Amino acid sequence: MSTDGSILPDDVEQLKAMIAARDAVIARREAVLLQRDIEIVGHRAVIAQKEMVITSLHDVVEQQQAKLERVHEQLARLLRERYGPRKERVDPNQLTLFTPEELAELIRELKRDQQDSVSTDDGSLPQDESLGAAKPKEHGRRPIPPEIPRETIVHELTEQERQCPCCGELRAEIGREVSEQLEFIPARLKAIRHERVRYACRGCEEHVVLAPKPPQPIDKGLPGPGLLANLIVSKYGDYLPLYRMEDILSRYRLLLRRSTLCDWVASMADLLTPLYDLLCQRVRQSGVIHTDDTSIKMLSEGQCQNCKFWTYIGDPAHPYVAYEFSLTRAGRNPSRFLEGFSGYLQADAFSGYDQIYAKEQVTEVACMAHCRRYWQEASHTDARRAYEALGYISRLYQLESEFEAAGLSGASLRDARQQHAVGILKTFRSWLNEEQNQVLPKSPIGQAFTYTLNQWEATCRYTDDGALQIDNNLAERMMKPPAILRKNMLFVGGEQGGHRAAILLSLVGSAKYCEVEPWHWLRAVLEELPQRLRTGADPPDLTDLLPDQWLKAHPEHRWKIETIRKKERHRSKQQKANKRKKR
Repeated sequence: MSTDGSILPDDVEQLKAMIAARDAVIARREAVLLQRDIEIVGHRAVIAQKEMVITSLHDVVEQQQAKLERVHEQLARLLRERYGPRKERVDPNQLTLFTPEELAELIRELKRDQQDSVSTDDGSLPQDESLGAAKPKEHGRRPIPPEIPRETIVHELTEQERQCPCCGELRAEIGREVSEQLEFIPARLKAIRHERVRYACRGCEEHVVLAPKPPQPIDKGLPGPGLLANLIVSKYGDYLPLYRMEDILSRYRLLLRRSTLCDWVASMADLLTPLYDLLCQRVRQSGVIHTDDTSIKMLSEGQCQNCKFWTYIGDPAHPYVAYEFSLTRAGRNPSRFLEGFSGYLQADAFSGYDQIYAKEQVTEVACMAHCRRYWQEASHTDARRAYEALGYISRLYQLESEFEAAGLSGASLRDARQQHAVGILKTFRSWLNEEQNQVLPKSPIGQAFTYTLNQWEATCRYTDDGALQIDNNLAERMMKPPAILRKNMLFVGGEQGGHRAAILLSLVGSAKYCEVEPWHWLRAVLEELPQRLRTGADPPDLTDLLPDQWLKAHPEHRWKIETIRKKERHRSKQQKANKRKKR
């Protein structure tokens, strides 16, 4: 509508109508604009809401990616554990180890210390072959031990074969060529017939008396001590399930069902309980105890219950291995076993041991091998930092190898660690403090930093006492018997069966640890123990039946295979060390 005054009408009513029409148009336009503003605000709200959804989806994607990375790391770790090499091998080219000059100087120092403290009777210095070049591995078969019975078979020529092809005379014997061959003779079962003579007075025909029968492991039972000892060693030393023992005995034409064998083994666990209690008491008297645990299934209604086997290894003055069975992994189980113990307890970082460490008389010692395991797993995600940390740890282990080769122990070992290892640990700690803030806390490398720093004081404590070890591998090795047993027998039948298995594992494991041939020892124990329990003091003194004490009276039953294996492992370490020095 035009606003030119020349075309406006003169009538007031028309003017009012025109103004009203124009106001209506303006009002409609304002309504349209208002509607558009409302729509714009709505669109902006929708956009803001969608942006929030997109942001939350981005967060979910990042979380899922992080979770997926963790799952991939766990899967890779499980695959390495299942199919990869067992040893935690580290590329030596990525380590900052000792230089050859540093190693040579260290060996010279250890030799000088040993020469100053030890000399032979004639005044000459002892030769330490372990510090020199490793002996080459012996080739060829080992000689047959002289204690194995011999049967001689003489191979001769007939008279016709002995005739000389030249003159026809009989050729005379001028010597013999001797060679030996091993033959296997299956084990024999024999029935021992006990005849108890009955006596009476011929004069009055009264006072009948019967000659007593010596107490047996199972009263009025079929098995003798040797058969029972063989069952125990076969099941808990050779890890043969009872159904296999049933097959083996059937080859000797003797049918003994596995249920019967199980009852015999259970009776022997009950009989040997006093000796097991004495063994556990001696372990608690140690100054240093190594401990660890592993899982075992127990039959129960519905599904199998997860239970635990614990191991406790005493010091060299109390060289015994004690196993204990528990229904749970609660900290009260080791607390109950270690009641009254005072000294060093070396274990992993399980929180259940904290209530034991809270006691003033127990000192915590951590495991360097557990620490190294975290860095080894992190090497697949952050190789630079992981291998640098592994370099420090490898230097510490290399020092321990040199100390062992030099024969150091006690105060001399502690002094050597203080002189050479403490400096490396201080440098390692400074590096940890500098690098920790540059990694994500929940990443594998961050977890390695966290574990190492949280356990730092307990991990370094091995340098304070020569009786301590750098790691808890001793307990790890002693967890191998129940782990192998678990694969063969799958589960224990109940709580009482678990306790009995722990008793027999402890006795067989302690015999092996003391280098005692377990069958001869158990047979002697099963012959002597029933007599002492029936007629002896309450409780009887069983000290001489402990494996290390029994071996002193029967040195012919020392188990030499463990000594041979130790020498082989030591020789292998020396050969690897020499290869590293050459590189």
